[in-house]
Amino acid sequence: MSGVWGWFGGQSAQSKKDSPKNAILGLRSQLEMLQKRERHLQTQMDEQDAIARKNVTTNKNAAKAALRRKKQHEHTLEQTTAQVATLEQQIYSIEAANINRETLAAMERAGQAMAQIHGKLNIDKVDETMEKLREQHALGEEIASAITSAPLGDTIDELELTDELEAMEQEALDNKILDTGTVPVSDSLSRLPAVANGDLKGKAVEDDEEEELRKLQAEMAI
Repeated sequence: MSGVWGWFGGQSAQSKKDSPKNAILGLRSQLEMLQKRERHLQTQMDEQDAIARKNVTTNKNAAKAALRRKKQHEHTLEQTTAQVATLEQQIYSIEAANINRETLAAMERAGQAMAQIHGKLNIDKVDETMEKLREQHALGEEIASAITSAPLGDTIDELELTDELEAMEQEALDNKILDTGTVPVSDSLSRLPAVANGDLKGKAVEDDEEEELRKLQAEMAI
């Protein structure tokens, strides 16, 4: 492991970044060579096994020699397989270490970015800003309410309108009198005092009663 971690110190930034990659490339190249050797040794074992089977009854010495060579290839194959396993483990360890390093570097960059974004912000400043926003929002609500509820212009006095209308009616009546020289009956009656109007109505009722009485007396005389 000391060799692995040695790549991360005492080198330039670019060299540190390339070291794991170069190490993995070298290990993969060696792994490929060992895997080819595995296949070659397996082929040699199969050939010696075939020779031993062919001569097992006719030439025992040849068969025994073939088995001896097969055992040698088998021993070499076992060593090669162990080397392959070791290289694969080394590649896995370096890849994992490199991933951990890159992940840590990404987290550090994220922390620096957040610190730069936050700057001099703190919870008190955030609370102060939020309070100002709430105040401005409340002010906006009050302004909107005032705009929509306040009447435009002065309030109209209904009593003043009534007086002005009566004055216009009187002016129209006066103009009519000047034009015709007479007062309309309806206007005259409507403008007589209430007591006078009542007397006239009473007088008319009495006249009707006397008329009816005279008619009745005349009928009785007949």
